[in-house]
Amino acid sequence: MKLTRVFSLLVLVCLIFGAAGCKKKVGALADGDFTGDGEGRNGEITVSVTIEEGKVVDAKIVSEHETPEIAKPANEEIIRKFIQTGTTDGIDVVSGATLTSNGILEALDAALDASAGKMKTLVPYEDTECDIVIIGAGGAGLVAATEAASNGASVIVLEKMGIVGGNSNFSTGGINASYTKEQERLGIKDSTDVFFEDTMKGGYFLNDPSLVRTLVEKSSAIVEWLQSDLIGADLSDVGMFGGATNKRIHRPQGGGAIGTHLVPRLHNAARKQGADIRLRNKAVDILSDNGKPCGVRVSSSTGEYTIRAKAVIIATGGFGANADMVALYNPSLVGFDTTNHRGATGDAFKMVEKFDAALTQMPQIQTHPTVVPGTGIMITEAVRGNGAILVSRTGKRFVNEMETRDVVSAEILAQPGKTAFLVFDQSVRLSLKAIETYAQQGLLVSGETPKELAEKLNIPVSDFENTIQSYNQYVKAGKDDDFKRNPGSMERELSTSPFYAVECAPAIHHTMGGLKINSQAQVLNSGDVPIPALFAAGEVTGGIHGGNRLGGNAVADYCVFGKIAADSALDYIKNQ
Repeated sequence: MKLTRVFSLLVLVCLIFGAAGCKKKVGALADGDFTGDGEGRNGEITVSVTIEEGKVVDAKIVSEHETPEIAKPANEEIIRKFIQTGTTDGIDVVSGATLTSNGILEALDAALDASAGKMKTLVPYEDTECDIVIIGAGGAGLVAATEAASNGASVIVLEKMGIVGGNSNFSTGGINASYTKEQERLGIKDSTDVFFEDTMKGGYFLNDPSLVRTLVEKSSAIVEWLQSDLIGADLSDVGMFGGATNKRIHRPQGGGAIGTHLVPRLHNAARKQGADIRLRNKAVDILSDNGKPCGVRVSSSTGEYTIRAKAVIIATGGFGANADMVALYNPSLVGFDTTNHRGATGDAFKMVEKFDAALTQMPQIQTHPTVVPGTGIMITEAVRGNGAILVSRTGKRFVNEMETRDVVSAEILAQPGKTAFLVFDQSVRLSLKAIETYAQQGLLVSGETPKELAEKLNIPVSDFENTIQSYNQYVKAGKDDDFKRNPGSMERELSTSPFYAVECAPAIHHTMGGLKINSQAQVLNSGDVPIPALFAAGEVTGGIHGGNRLGGNAVADYCVFGKIAADSALDYIKNQ
């Protein structure tokens, strides 16, 4: 399935399903070779376009940093159609490679503009002021921007990358929430107390109880906020994730990825409410007035400038893509791959040192157990939640697939080759839209029978067949005698051809430590006293997830505390 591109000035991530493409007007083209740049999933994409007699005759990718499994189909299909038509008009993004596709299309448009003599002149930003400045346009930053702007505040959002969304773009699971209308509609019994206990237990009780209590008690309301006309999210599908007693992860109908669904809606809502979102503008320092934050110093392509603000919200994300920081805080993870986007480098921590901001639980870094080796492509936990199992090269299961991420990761690393195969059948594939993306990326190995699949994986056939048979018996009985898997995640026998497998291994996924905050999202100093005018939300903060984050709690975290950060900043300004 393909999604149609919607262009808008400085909007590089337009993922809204079913929207119609906009015309790209190009004037007379000069002959020659012209280059253009765009922002892809992992960084800048540069293309070269050849014009002869005023028409496009050739185009190619000059440089890019995209994952090959994602980039190749997007590169080939988009470049082929562009050469055929001579325009980006009507070219759809390639499903499963949306960010890469948008980067290529942006670069092609830039090359056409260069040929047409329409090179954009960048106007330098001037020193300015606003009510609230937000550092980072990931999920937390966009939620905070929407909330603050919708309540009348003047808001500027600074994003150092060329696209919004940060790691939230790659979130595939959903948002955990309890006692919701969607759960009630589906007959799911759940409560905030059970959600609280699951989260505390999953984090080995290292979590800050007050933050967890805030998270769970605000979770139902945040789902309704996201589903309101302001955002327009679809969170009607509720499933099971690891570490959860009940089904509580809310996601788009059919089990679609939450990131590509939610980020563009939050981006559009923030802009519609009047937030000024500035891409490729990096906050390099937080200004201080007698020890109180009062704005930021910004670096852009046209030079530096300052923004004076009454309140500052830090939403810069974690540091999972900063290998040096990972090694500093948790040396055991040296050499691990990461699922994080390249901008997740922990920039904020240096900026807050002057305010004596406290950090908490920095060594607590989570690995996600099911990541395709060498690619950074994460296979959502929902695949396991909908019935997939994990087998080693012995052809046997070795873990309760719905255990917490740290437990599953450790068990995979203990297997031969330190990888495992995620195995499922056609019924599981049909139950979850996200799997179609993996298929389009060429990640699935398939076989018409378990025997054929085992032969392709080069694992013992008889042991693998016995594993499938035993698991199917456990499904029928509603009881996993081997690993005590939650029956709520064992609703499907693996018996419908074809059968599939994806090789996977753990990779750095979420940095659970960060700035110490209270339940009002105020950043605390080393004496646990709130720093005036400074707030934070999302992965840049610590204490919410403790020693292990449950899948689905990251989106809940950045939505709940992103909104709280905005509300607290508004209250602070009002009371000054």
